[in-house]
Parts: sequence; C-alpha cells; structure tokens
Amino acid sequence: MKLIIATIKPFKLEEVREALTDVGVRGMMVTEIKGFGSQSGHTEIYRGAEYAVNFVPKVKLEIVVSAGMAEQVVETITKTAKTGKIGDGKIFVLDVAQAVRVRTGETDGDAL
Repeated sequence: MKLIIATIKPFKLEEVREALTDVGVRGMMVTEIKGFGSQSGHTEIYRGAEYAVNFVPKVKLEIVVSAGMAEQVVETITKTAKTGKIGDGKIFVLDVAQAVRVRTGETDGDAL
C-alpha cells in the first residue's frame, strides 16, 4: 500500500476529486493548509496598504491506495492539478505498513 500526499491549489480540488473518483479512488482526506516553496509568497493590497503574504493557501490530499494503483493516482493528480504556473503543488509517495478499518477490524488491502 502507498500513501500519496499531494498539495494543490484550492480551486483545483473538485476537479481533482472527480478525476480520482473516475480512476477508482474510494476515499481521501483533505486539509486546508498554508505553505510556501518556490513561490515564496506574494504581495497584496488591503485598504490601500501593500503587505506581504508569506504563506500561500493550499489544499493537502492524503490518499492510501494499493501499490499497483499508486502510479495512476499520481499521474491523475499531476494532469488534473496542473495549471502551468508556479505554485501548482507537490506530490509525495510513501509506503504504508498497516491499515485498519476501525468499524470492522478489516486490515491492510481489505481496509481500503
């Protein structure tokens, strides 16, 4: 099993969710986050005063899938979340040692 952690632009969330559902992803966790990378924030004007926004709003997706499905999920996120502009996000893929469905006690692949 693989844990896929993706950070994307917030306005891409629904489009990415629909694309992942179409390829067979049955669940994900979504968190609103703030961060910076190459983008290093930006400046905005509020009530006539300019100020720096050092952390940019993003959405973090956490998805656990079978190892065989991981590459397809990464490709789907990459294709769907891409705008071609700086700040499109990042994707990380990690190994998952164990999964348990709390309600039934099912483990590993059955728990997904």
